Amino acid sequence: MKILVISHEYPPIGGGGGKVVQDLCIGLAGRGHEIHLLTALWQNLPEKEISGKLVIERLPSGRSQSFRASLTTMATFVWKSFWRGLKVIRTWRPNLIHAHFAVPAGAVAFALSRLTRTPYIITAHGGDVPGGAPEKTGGWFRFVLPFSKPIWKHASAIAAVSSQTRELALKHYSADIQVIPNGIDPKAFHPGKFNSMKKPLIIYIGRFSPEKNAVAVPLVLSNLKDLDWECVMLGDGPQMSEVKELIRKHQMEQRFTLPGWIDSAEVVRWMGKSDILFIPSLRDAMPMTALQGLAMGLAMVASQIGSIPDIVSNEKNGFLVTPGDLNGYTAAIKKLLRNYSILENFRRASSAKISEFNITDVISEYEALFQKIFAEMRH
Repeated sequence: MKILVISHEYPPIGGGGGKVVQDLCIGLAGRGHEIHLLTALWQNLPEKEISGKLVIERLPSGRSQSFRASLTTMATFVWKSFWRGLKVIRTWRPNLIHAHFAVPAGAVAFALSRLTRTPYIITAHGGDVPGGAPEKTGGWFRFVLPFSKPIWKHASAIAAVSSQTRELALKHYSADIQVIPNGIDPKAFHPGKFNSMKKPLIIYIGRFSPEKNAVAVPLVLSNLKDLDWECVMLGDGPQMSEVKELIRKHQMEQRFTLPGWIDSAEVVRWMGKSDILFIPSLRDAMPMTALQGLAMGLAMVASQIGSIPDIVSNEKNGFLVTPGDLNGYTAAIKKLLRNYSILENFRRASSAKISEFNITDVISEYEALFQKIFAEMRH
């Protein structure tokens, strides 16, 4: 099957959603499907790459930050990917279009479908749904919402990465939405061994942004200075200066490492040295960070949001905390730092649980969805 994939995020730009796109594209190409991806250009990356049955085209959109796309950048991507997508469809004739993120890619897929009658599906990742990330998109969704409704209405199928994302979408759109969770390849991860003789390493991974609540990390750990621990925070974003100031204010400079955005191999290397994954997000659908934490056998302290309760079994491989509850985060981390046997048991439980989220099963669900649409189009 020939599939035109459109996504404004693809590693190394974007967050967990971009990683999902990458895993699905590589997985589907590995099963013999021809994949042509249109994504955004970043810095000096090649404008075109070909790897087996996967073609990656990167289109200039003026993106200046790897972790954030402005409204102008997304509008530029819509314009560029529409015209390039139209040419690809007329010359390559894909069987369907797969848009990751209802906005902006869904708008491109909708327009291309109306012109070429090529069916399209949407995968909603959370922030592309009204209410999914109000700190980032609340303002412009007040303008975009009326125009986004036809995108959902005319899609041949819609997948949401979590039940929370599905429920948020159904508040605004009349559509048939199924949940296909994110997945991960356990074979690509090699958990480190727990060492009770070293200070536990706490790791945060993601955007330093309000919805990710990055400032909670130094605020919580400032209450635990009497215990042994070190912390690495991987990522960057608008809260970086505030995070640094809190670390300085509480005199924790020697305990924190802030490498900024690093490549996926470096992320895995840091996770291999870590013991506790801290996810204090206020909103998220199904963070890839949590799945990576499972694959690397980390104990977790995470907000009870989105699909995280499916990933973190409370008091079995981690602790679930009410979003934004600093005292709750503090108490949970304190239990792990004070009792290494609990920490070690939680790490073992995470390693065992990752089999529930194998990427091969997720790819099979998408394949079945594609085949269903293709069969309907032939009748």
